[in-house]
Amino acid sequence: MKLSRWLMITIALVLLAACNGNGTSVSGTTPTGSLPTPEVMVTRAPDSESALRIFLDSYVKEDYATMYSLISDANRTAITLDDFSKAYLDALDNLSVQKIEYTVTSLQTNPGTASAAYQLVYHTFLFGDIARDYSVNLVQEIDGWHLQWEHGLILPEMSGGKRVVTNYVEPPRGNIYDRTGNPIVAETDAVALGVIPQEIIVDQEGTLMYVLGQLTGLRPDTIRAIYQSYPWNQYVPVGETTRKEFGRYYSALSEFQGWYATEYTARYYMDGGAAPQAIGHLGLLTPDDVHAYRRLGYSLGALVGRGGIEEWAEDILHGRNGATLFLQGTDGKIIDTMLTANKQDSSDITLTLDKDFQEQAQAAMDGMAGAIVVLERDTGRVLAMVSSPGYDPNIFIPDNYNNMAVLNLGNDGSDPLFNRAAQGQYPLGSVFKVITTAAALESGAFPKESTIDCQYDFNGLVSLGGPVLHDWTYDHCMREIATEGECTTPPSGVLTLPEGLMRSCNPWFYTIGLNLYQAGMGVNISNMARDFGLGSETGIQIDEKPGNIPDPTDGIQATNIATGQGDVQVTPLQVADFIAAVGNGGILYRPQIIEKVTAADGTVTFSFQPQERGKLPVSLANLQIIQNAMHEVVKNRRGTAYIRLNSLQYAVSGKTGTAESGIPGYPHAWFAGYTLENRADKPDIAIAVFVEYKGEGSDYAAPIFRRIVEIYFSGRPQTPYWFEESIGVTETPTPGPGTPSATP
Repeated sequence: MKLSRWLMITIALVLLAACNGNGTSVSGTTPTGSLPTPEVMVTRAPDSESALRIFLDSYVKEDYATMYSLISDANRTAITLDDFSKAYLDALDNLSVQKIEYTVTSLQTNPGTASAAYQLVYHTFLFGDIARDYSVNLVQEIDGWHLQWEHGLILPEMSGGKRVVTNYVEPPRGNIYDRTGNPIVAETDAVALGVIPQEIIVDQEGTLMYVLGQLTGLRPDTIRAIYQSYPWNQYVPVGETTRKEFGRYYSALSEFQGWYATEYTARYYMDGGAAPQAIGHLGLLTPDDVHAYRRLGYSLGALVGRGGIEEWAEDILHGRNGATLFLQGTDGKIIDTMLTANKQDSSDITLTLDKDFQEQAQAAMDGMAGAIVVLERDTGRVLAMVSSPGYDPNIFIPDNYNNMAVLNLGNDGSDPLFNRAAQGQYPLGSVFKVITTAAALESGAFPKESTIDCQYDFNGLVSLGGPVLHDWTYDHCMREIATEGECTTPPSGVLTLPEGLMRSCNPWFYTIGLNLYQAGMGVNISNMARDFGLGSETGIQIDEKPGNIPDPTDGIQATNIATGQGDVQVTPLQVADFIAAVGNGGILYRPQIIEKVTAADGTVTFSFQPQERGKLPVSLANLQIIQNAMHEVVKNRRGTAYIRLNSLQYAVSGKTGTAESGIPGYPHAWFAGYTLENRADKPDIAIAVFVEYKGEGSDYAAPIFRRIVEIYFSGRPQTPYWFEESIGVTETPTPGPGTPSATP
């Protein structure tokens, strides 16, 4: 132990000796023209002042191991390192210490002993600055000088082993509202609902599931799926509702058996959670962050925001605790009140989301994994952000009897806490061709009148030792031959550049990527993608990921990038953002999800304002070419979204995309587009739809896009999906006969 302690002291002393009194480096010098004289390194024990300063410097850094090595042998016999560290951590946590500063005021050294005086200033979050004067004795032992330590060196009042403890007064957490003033999250009297399956009377099951569905917002078949995965005789958490809603349905429920209700009062996420990944939930402190939150004035049992707005706006929604600091004797009794701090009220947050629209958008995913982002095209307001599957944030509330459901959350590998909309990073596939078209037009090498003959194959890489690449029409043809014995999907033929985008011709974009690369303009597409906002965070007020836009290093990678494949990684949020810019004339807005922040006294401390974060480096003429081509995607009979969207009663433009997922036969589906209604009552919107491991963009993402447009303008879905018997009922995994796919 002494050797280990001596090594720590020696290292600290060498570092201290490398600096002068002002903390600046001091270099050794030699007479001009001479070499340094070799010397034998002699390690000396620190003097009393060095030992004291190393101890205090270590305290500033909260390096308790070094501090412990500098207390006397007798002290280390009386207290373990763990207890020594805990004494300091407990005190600093209760004080809410942010920073420590010290000043040595005097030092007197005698043979074998020394005495020193110094001042410590604790800069605290709750109680302001706390300054105390200290005196300490040092003793010279076999390996150097050591402090004679006791608890009073933490705070003089703690002398003799006393402790400081804090009692907290927590202000009510701020509410979260949607843009119309409807509460999304608020303190509410709630009811946890559950069932014991074996107690349900078979003839009553269907009606009971319907009533529970009305209360929880879940479909009856979803509730059945929940309890069918549990033991038949076990309580199964189903969901929550408000006490008010429970009262409305109580008489109906009383006719049935097998259901249970438990009341509680806590922070409540309405209807089982609107935009749960974007809004987040509450959670207890963990070993990894407990000390960080204690230093911000939180109690040990506090609930804090986890994910989304709850975490991003923690200081806004929490306010600041009131607190009283007590001195506690060794017998556990309070001796004195030392300090007090007043609480600061929290603020409420109003989001840009529309709760009803958000919940209908969540339902539009129809149980499929993926994401939807809806932005106001001309401002950057986030009107809906869906990540599917979702989860019920209420299960994280300890007072909720159903919080046992946390144990099963994500056990199926679905990762419902992950925000696929803002954090998911995926290849974009053919939607990326919008960017490649912009780069091609702006390069001057590909005028809009340029043509190629779009056949099944692209052979441009063969001479470079690369593979033969295929158009999507080839893949369709091969599937048709395998299933029906003949091919009915011909190649697209001769296409201009805008027609290539409309038809999503892969060989057109392989040609652009390879030719630009070989002409020394290989980074043009990548740079254009970055200027469209890809490869960097958008600046939204929740956690997000930047994605990845590589520069090509060879012809193969150049063709991959040109079609949004390979190492290209984007988030659905980024896609909605750049599609909005294409639709609004080239302005890239910062997506924002907070409409306003309102203090307890009613003062609005923040209000939404559109923020430009860039402009697309595309001329108005070239942007118009792209806009027209995206409109043809929907309206031209050869357009890749014509089958799904041509009958839509609202004017839209967009682009389909099918991206390789790494699992053959299960690509990711994309559709991104915007509306052109130009209505005063309903601002135009941009939408990005992403469906994981599902199929082609035209088959799955485009129908969801259509439904979002219908909900936005008419208030509810108008058209069943091709795989539904009716809206919200029945979903088949793959396109069946008679449901032709159009595009990647």
